Amino acid sequence: MMGARLGYGVMAYDVAHLLGAAVLVLSFVLLYQRRVGAIINTYAAQAWVLAAAAAWQGWVQDAPHLYITALVALAAKGVAIPLALQAIVRRLRVHRAIDPAMGIFPSMVQGVAMVALSIMVVLPTTLKSGTLTREDLTLALSVVLLGLLMMISRRSALTQVIGFLSLENGLILAA
Repeated sequence: MMGARLGYGVMAYDVAHLLGAAVLVLSFVLLYQRRVGAIINTYAAQAWVLAAAAAWQGWVQDAPHLYITALVALAAKGVAIPLALQAIVRRLRVHRAIDPAMGIFPSMVQGVAMVALSIMVVLPTTLKSGTLTREDLTLALSVVLLGLLMMISRRSALTQVIGFLSLENGLILAA
């Protein structure tokens, strides 16, 4: 019985990291995208994965309030906001490519630097915390910093707003 419980703990840890890392990877995909529709769809996918991460943590920790967080993230960030943004895009007819302030390669290099900065900041300051906590905080801070980078590296107000919303996803991931 103890072996089964140990296997469950490892699986819970692995799935939590998988979902957190997926949110981080989708932040890099947001930096990479150059079309408004693709940016909105990627943001919606990031919100869906965030909702799954919150629901998973709610199940693992037996915390019903995280189910509410997951539901709100899914309904608002995964459905309502992307639909509203797509309506704005249709109304304003901004289907063209986004004019970034910097190219793809410099954005990605700076994104990797932000992840390295997150590791260098979080890991030494949380030595007394558990490994899962340290790594989850590193993932969340990375998503926050990549959201800030997206806000800085885009000239369009719409994509800057999506960068801010992505930043919020990192804050929810940390919570």
